[in-house]
Amino acid sequence: MSWLAKIRRVGRMVEPAGEAPEVTVAPPTGVTGSLQLRHVDSGSCNGCELEIAGAFSPVYDAERFGARLVASPRHADAVLATGVVTHNMRQPLLNTLNAVPEPRLVIAVGDCACNGGVFTKGYGVVGPVGDVIPVDVHVPGCPPTPPQIIAALRTVTGR
Repeated sequence: MSWLAKIRRVGRMVEPAGEAPEVTVAPPTGVTGSLQLRHVDSGSCNGCELEIAGAFSPVYDAERFGARLVASPRHADAVLATGVVTHNMRQPLLNTLNAVPEPRLVIAVGDCACNGGVFTKGYGVVGPVGDVIPVDVHVPGCPPTPPQIIAALRTVTGR
């Protein structure tokens, strides 16, 4: 069977977008339907990074809701932080936040970023992201699923 025949037989394999959750966080002035995100791994186990990659993959396609990962914090509207903040990553996290122009948001993804998770008592740990910088949106889960991450981003973009 040719690959074209298989595509016709199988059809589209993505999930519908579903309804947008209730808006729990008002978007800052300047965020109008799109959100440029600078991701910072401040000391995670990479579980949340895998799920973020899944959220931006063709299957879930977070970009269809206006969210996009950018390489430079100077081009970002928000910081997407994962993991507990370690002593070595405290200053880089602060530097990244200071490089993001105002108005800006901070989105903590995963239990570790929200409340310290299983790494709270670690010797090299400062604490959750909220102990170092103010957090606007929390996405709980260990790790949160791509639909949970997209739902949180949709609350910010209003889509």
